[in-house]
Amino acid sequence: MGNEIRKEQDYLDKVMATVAEQISEVEADTSKRKDEVITMRKHFWDDLKVNMDTFDDYLETIIGMRQQAQDLSVSQSTHRYASERLKRLKRLEKTPYFGRIDFHEEGTEAAEEIRIGVSTLMEEANDDILIYDWRAPVSSVYYDYPPGSAAYDTPEGMIEGELEKKYQYIIKGGTLESMFDTSITIGDEILQQVLGQGSNPYMHSIVATIQREQNKIIRHDRKKLLIVQGAAGSGKTSAALQRIAYILYKYRETLLASEIVLFSPNQMFSSYVSHVLPELGEENMQQETFQGYLEYRLGDSFDVEDPYDQLEYLLEGTDDPFYKTRKASIAFKSSASFFDAIRGYQKALETAGMIFKGLRFRGEMLVSAVEISEYFYSNDTSLTFPHRIERLGDWLLKLIEETEEKEKQKSWVQEEIELLSKDELQQVFKKIQKSEDADEDSFDFHDKEKELLVRMVVRRRLKPLREKVKRLQFINMKKLYWQLFDGKVESLGGFELPEAWIEVCAITKESLANGRLFQEDATPYLLLQELIQGFHSNTAIKHVFIDEAQDYSVFQFEFLRRLFPAARMTVLGDFNQAIFAHSDHFEDFHSLTGLYGEEETESIILERSYRSTKQIIEFTRELIPEGQQIKAFEREGEKPELSVVPDQGALNREIAGEVNRLKERGASTVAVICKSAAESERAFEALRGLDGVKLVRKNSDEYERGVVVIPAYLAKGIEFDAVIIYNASNEVYSEESLRRLFYTACTRAMHHLHLYSVGKPSAFLTDRSEEFIIQK
Repeated sequence: MGNEIRKEQDYLDKVMATVAEQISEVEADTSKRKDEVITMRKHFWDDLKVNMDTFDDYLETIIGMRQQAQDLSVSQSTHRYASERLKRLKRLEKTPYFGRIDFHEEGTEAAEEIRIGVSTLMEEANDDILIYDWRAPVSSVYYDYPPGSAAYDTPEGMIEGELEKKYQYIIKGGTLESMFDTSITIGDEILQQVLGQGSNPYMHSIVATIQREQNKIIRHDRKKLLIVQGAAGSGKTSAALQRIAYILYKYRETLLASEIVLFSPNQMFSSYVSHVLPELGEENMQQETFQGYLEYRLGDSFDVEDPYDQLEYLLEGTDDPFYKTRKASIAFKSSASFFDAIRGYQKALETAGMIFKGLRFRGEMLVSAVEISEYFYSNDTSLTFPHRIERLGDWLLKLIEETEEKEKQKSWVQEEIELLSKDELQQVFKKIQKSEDADEDSFDFHDKEKELLVRMVVRRRLKPLREKVKRLQFINMKKLYWQLFDGKVESLGGFELPEAWIEVCAITKESLANGRLFQEDATPYLLLQELIQGFHSNTAIKHVFIDEAQDYSVFQFEFLRRLFPAARMTVLGDFNQAIFAHSDHFEDFHSLTGLYGEEETESIILERSYRSTKQIIEFTRELIPEGQQIKAFEREGEKPELSVVPDQGALNREIAGEVNRLKERGASTVAVICKSAAESERAFEALRGLDGVKLVRKNSDEYERGVVVIPAYLAKGIEFDAVIIYNASNEVYSEESLRRLFYTACTRAMHHLHLYSVGKPSAFLTDRSEEFIIQK
């Protein structure tokens, strides 16, 4: 091995020298290109002869301007390319490569040594590739095969051969610190080092430690729907982000980062994952929350409840007399049955039941709701529903045009003309001068002036009415949705309604009357609006990624498929962390196969968890049914601890002391995780004395280091060096519906987990749990 290490250090020295040489060249080129761009911008007009005397002079000027603009654009593109190349080389300067395969391709004389890193590096003198990008086809052999027969797919076909050796490296500052001969998978040594580090305010690239099952996710390119179901800490999100980087690399000629959208659970999570793609030299994809989209579409009409407020109600509102009714409402409105009910309702509206708003002008009815309805249902029923609505809008605009002609003769018009400002009169005067050669003193000129003034006044007054029609605001959407809960759903038939359906209808109508839309009503309302008015589909998006997918309802998935009809979809989730009310009726992703059909759906299950120590995983998997399927990565640590305290005062004192001890031991992120936002507020008030403690709320934008107090549902997807469960008592965690929330909270811990309980601990901690926990 000694000779191999010396040989590898020689190769590394050659790579570092090449990187240094190219950095020097590109820095000089980048500086030169930057100066060129600045100079061209500064002197853009100096080199341009502007002459408008004749048509030929004008044409020559325009051609010159276009040429100057084109030259500037080329210089800017060249500078941008040089800057991006410099960034890639700077990344290689830190860690040029992390792996190597010796691959003997069939039909060749000897094996080729292939080093793998975050970017390709070539020797400019002879075009030899010194480092292959981890996304290159041949690099898949590194992730997918042990030594022996191996193959990789290329655009030209499958390349087969023999993988003779596989190595991993730890390189720092141009020095080869460690070199591992790996026989089966990506070696545990590097993965141990990565996982043993403290948590970071940003998620980072995992290219050096991608496991075989994660590589399947990253390079999947066959089906329209990829479903990834994985245990907490199994690397679902990391693999998804590497997948985005891979797709951008593979389709770099035809795909832009802006054509990919990732739906994240909240803004804090978006901040947490925002550094992965830039670290790999790619632009970030679009990031959105589904709630953000709902508010964008419906926020002008309603106060839209967000999912965290909904969950907070379910966690803290158990004493509310309508609590059971609300749970029934959430379950039914999130189901595929209600989706079918909305579509059935829209179908029924094709023949009867549409509700419109009449149009008024100056206090008088221009056309009544009844007249609009009569026209709508007397029109061609063979057209699609949105097309019929479009025809109806055209008819209403025509009525407004007729009204304009009638109103021109009325006395109010002259009264408004007399109130016009000098500027408004001057605008009309200039318009006539441009369009007419009439003498200002002639009758023709003054007639034209009066005609324009009349038209301007009437059109200005009718403009809001025209805008209302163009925006389809003559449809009474609120009453149409209300009508669903006024006997309409029952009349559709074929649906098993909840026992408390009458009560569900009552609270829904009350909420609508108050201008508030329950979270479970938002997507159904928007779907009904889209079915009636025409779908606002986005065909520009080519890939949709949905993280924490277990928190979406079947209804929402159906809606997203229609919203992005041209996109492939990657869905990532863990039903053991399904904490929202509708999750009780959506137990796995099998029902999603209907989105694109089984032939266009592929599922991958990740069973191994990497986030937490072996001891924490052995404890947490006891909290959930079928938890034994979760496999722990062999990283040793301390057993979780459980402390039972007599009262709230003792709880806060004990936790404050434990936080300080954890910080002294080097924990850079400590999370005190509570059941709800309400409990978090109380805990934060009690722990204010801790140095630098912060309260994380639903509108927090960034994940910060230090000590945080946070509700369990906001901690999803994020990891901490140490986790303290604020009060794991049976009083707080008694309902079976809270088991997944409790599990989610415990699985945020990387190295240390300490549970506190005021009195008797939760029944989730069984006798078997005692085997994996230290009780104090």
